[in-house]
Amino acid sequence: MSKTVIRGGSLFDPSTMKIRPNDALVIDDGRIVDSGDPAGANVEIDASGQYLLPGFIDAHVHFRLATLNFPRLSQWTEVEFGIAMAKLSEQTLARGFTTVRDLGGDITGLRGAIKSGAINGPDTVQAHLMISQTGGHGDVASGVLPVPDCACQMRHSAFGVVADGADAVRKAARHNLRAGADFLKIHVSGGVATPMDPLECTQYTTAEIQAAVQEATNRKTYVSAHAYTPEAIQLAVTNGVKCIEHGNLLDETTAQIMVEHDAYLVPTLTTYKAMAKEGRRLGFPERNLLKNDAVLAAGVTSLKIADKAGVKMGWGTDLIGETQAMQRQEFAIRAEVLTAEAILHSMYVMNPIILNKVDQIGRLDPGLQGDVVITPVNPLEDIAALANDNAVTQVLQRGQPVNAP
Repeated sequence: MSKTVIRGGSLFDPSTMKIRPNDALVIDDGRIVDSGDPAGANVEIDASGQYLLPGFIDAHVHFRLATLNFPRLSQWTEVEFGIAMAKLSEQTLARGFTTVRDLGGDITGLRGAIKSGAINGPDTVQAHLMISQTGGHGDVASGVLPVPDCACQMRHSAFGVVADGADAVRKAARHNLRAGADFLKIHVSGGVATPMDPLECTQYTTAEIQAAVQEATNRKTYVSAHAYTPEAIQLAVTNGVKCIEHGNLLDETTAQIMVEHDAYLVPTLTTYKAMAKEGRRLGFPERNLLKNDAVLAAGVTSLKIADKAGVKMGWGTDLIGETQAMQRQEFAIRAEVLTAEAILHSMYVMNPIILNKVDQIGRLDPGLQGDVVITPVNPLEDIAALANDNAVTQVLQRGQPVNAP
């Protein structure tokens, strides 16, 4: 049994969007306790003059995409992947992100290493392999490939499974769920990071989407969809998709349809600025940089539209490889158009719902995990400052301190 006591500081409560004084926050055996005796602590931290926030939550990461240099990525061995993913995982936790949602790629070994204590890393909810059509956003191959010579119409990689037709999508969904996927991720529009799919194209048919949704529903979970355009977003949510990733080209009509279908949106704005800033230096292909430019300018506008319509928004980043160091920049970008309360609501209220962890994370309440970020920044007064390099003083995961950057 281990006990950690954080004395002093001011505690942020996402339930009320208020900050209150804190005498002693007690974390006993990884859980916050109501009136635990602060005596006999294994760890004591003085947070006087600082603020206590629940651990940060990122609802869109990709540990498998461990470098922005895609040609090099395609040549890595599993050992190289493992080393790179472990490094990204530890850095993510050190930045304050104690829980994340991985949107595609085989991270089975990474999660096992974190669980066993071999490495440090955030608690991770996973989609396992992305599901995409041939030539879709999740199809990482380029050039001419032979048509699959089996009836299943499927191709696999460490990142995703290419599945054509409702039966193939159904099989891909079942394989993912058997492998431990917590939810399913499909692609219904073009994307920035893959070679063969124009941004404006719509991917998957009604029958294919419904097959994935039915399999997820049968397992008491949901489908999330990569989508940029109004056409793709509408196709997804009207056929049962619960969560839209990105949504940069969202319009007012589509936002209203999302509200009517009680669908969530996870914008990921910092990734486009990161790719524009660092992509060429890190070897990101020119054709992909051009697609990135097309969605970069529209991203902030989509936030305004979604917020005005009342779309339920989560908080994510979608950063790739080396650019994951810019994870907290999402706070500053959203602060250009949203209030601090709206941004904090996205992270601490909506993200736990999207991750199906409402009773575990997102608040510093008794019974929840002792995941804490200690910061000199008052999040209600200057939330953009959480993006600064010195914004995090200390990170605790289940009451245990981890190294902050």
